[in-house]
Amino acid sequence: MPSAPPVHSPPDQRGLGRRNSLQGHRAGRWLIAGCLLALVPLLGRGADLRSVEAAEWSVPFGGNAYAVTSKPGSNDGLARGGAEVRWHDPETTWSVWFHVDRPTEAEVELVSAETGGRAEVVLTIGDTAVTAELSGDDSSTARFGRFSLAGPGYVKAEIHGVRREGGAFASNPVLRIRSETPDLTVTAVTTNDGAMYYWGRRGPSVHLGYSLPAEKEIEYAYGEVTVPEGEDALGSFFMANGFGEGYFGMQVNGPAERRVLFSVWSPFTTDDPTKVPEADRVILLRKGEGVRTGEFGNEGSGGQSFLVHPWKAGLTYRFLTRVEPAGDGTTTYTSWFGEGDSWRLIASFQRPRTDRHFTGFHSFLENFLDTTGNVGRRGRYANQWVRDTEGTWHPISTARFTGDATASGGHRLDYAGGLDADGFFLRNCGFFSPPVKLGSVFTLDPPPTKRPSIDLDALP
Repeated sequence: MPSAPPVHSPPDQRGLGRRNSLQGHRAGRWLIAGCLLALVPLLGRGADLRSVEAAEWSVPFGGNAYAVTSKPGSNDGLARGGAEVRWHDPETTWSVWFHVDRPTEAEVELVSAETGGRAEVVLTIGDTAVTAELSGDDSSTARFGRFSLAGPGYVKAEIHGVRREGGAFASNPVLRIRSETPDLTVTAVTTNDGAMYYWGRRGPSVHLGYSLPAEKEIEYAYGEVTVPEGEDALGSFFMANGFGEGYFGMQVNGPAERRVLFSVWSPFTTDDPTKVPEADRVILLRKGEGVRTGEFGNEGSGGQSFLVHPWKAGLTYRFLTRVEPAGDGTTTYTSWFGEGDSWRLIASFQRPRTDRHFTGFHSFLENFLDTTGNVGRRGRYANQWVRDTEGTWHPISTARFTGDATASGGHRLDYAGGLDADGFFLRNCGFFSPPVKLGSVFTLDPPPTKRPSIDLDALP
């Protein structure tokens, strides 16, 4: 703060009182000016001198909600694209999920495009349940009031209808979150660009990319997968042996159906297998007993094989894949499934326009059903080995953890991967917290020591 200007002593004492008064007046002016200068930065930061303005976030049902209970035969739910939300039955309960990066007090509202009549709904967060009403007008809002949200982590908001006058409880429903907590971040699937509602409800896919020995031509890749009991949610794909042109693993396809799946992509890029030119088609060379084969699409196209097999959580299964260039511009891909001490041939495919050995060894965990992205799953990937063309087995000790666009784009944060004793693990979905940083590298120390004992010449 500036000091008051100096006041010189007069040659005599006459008028001393007046001068002292003037001195005080001038000093006061400088004092006020200095204080005002000191306040300038504060005035520029508005939030320090007045109440913090509330920020708002929208959490649309289309990308963040699951119909967790409904009566048999109810048509309530979400269409595949997520843009259509069917909500007519008072027995339907929705769980709507969003993530907060710190504890906060927040006002929560339900916004509906229209209902066609008044509707009464109940919102429950934690132990607090509040009833509110939608008026039935366009852009009607049900205000539930203020809730304490624990964080950081995911918040589950459960909501169900009580009574309605119109055809539905709500149309295109959206939860609106409003909070005055400074710098609060709320994460949810907020856009349907690129069918993000659908992908967001499926949840993030996660991967382990394995480091291969340098300057070696790899012919075989081996891995073991164990799904812990209770982690085998419907829609899970525990992919064990991924390579540059396809993948091999096991799936949970239905309440009473599980599969071992092996697929090889065509070199021709299309999601419609009927459009693949004859010269670019993946050809089935042979298949194991009971294995079904055909073509696949929607994620590229190619040859697909699968064995309907009742694999069980808690048991360890083995996966072996061979990639062998034929020398004529094609490459042969063969996979075997190991259970106990036995091996079963799944299939062998010939891929055109390809002349290379095994590349891009990786594993992944994904959920392929958008109705089960609220259920967690976990897989253990262990004892990975590769065998070079000279016949030497090499242990895999290092893996890099990555995620798909749902994870890397920040739409969902329930993903993890890392070390699990002498192996690796992948985990996704279920709205757990915190996530593991994408791009993390994990190394087993010591490397795997249980080299595969396989009579390759005796394989079926």
